[in-house]
Amino acid sequence: MSPVNAEVDSTKDRKVGGFQPSLKGRALRLLSQREHSRQELERKLKAFEETPGELAQALDFLQAKGFINEQRVVESVVNRRSSKLGASRVRQELQAKGLPAEAIAEAVQDLRSTELERAREVWRKKFGQAPVDQAARAKQIRFLVSRGFASDVVQRVVAGAEDE
Repeated sequence: MSPVNAEVDSTKDRKVGGFQPSLKGRALRLLSQREHSRQELERKLKAFEETPGELAQALDFLQAKGFINEQRVVESVVNRRSSKLGASRVRQELQAKGLPAEAIAEAVQDLRSTELERAREVWRKKFGQAPVDQAARAKQIRFLVSRGFASDVVQRVVAGAEDE
């Protein structure tokens, strides 16, 4: 049995006995639910650290074993959120996770190339028809902008809807 599996198995035993899981066990539980960046794990697990440096050591171990991978976090967020959000909102979420600026810039650049199509699809699902008056037009524009789509893309989507 690998050390990680032993850690998970012993975590279950301690939980039943009234003991708290180790930092590694807690981190693995979080990572089993979805990808987390190192900064997210530090923030979530800081309260459970008993001795200084213990958390950093556990996260270093998990990162060395490939359980924490910043590129997978970027891909996960982009795959989950890009169908509903524009590039700016996805960038905000990636920045909030404490990911490297280069990885964020690359992901956002890829999203920008498909932003018009994604905005049209979001608009179609929400509204499906051209605005009938200025109030409806403003509502559609506000909706798309709040989803993080670029204003020039939003203008094209709403104007294109009126042409149909």
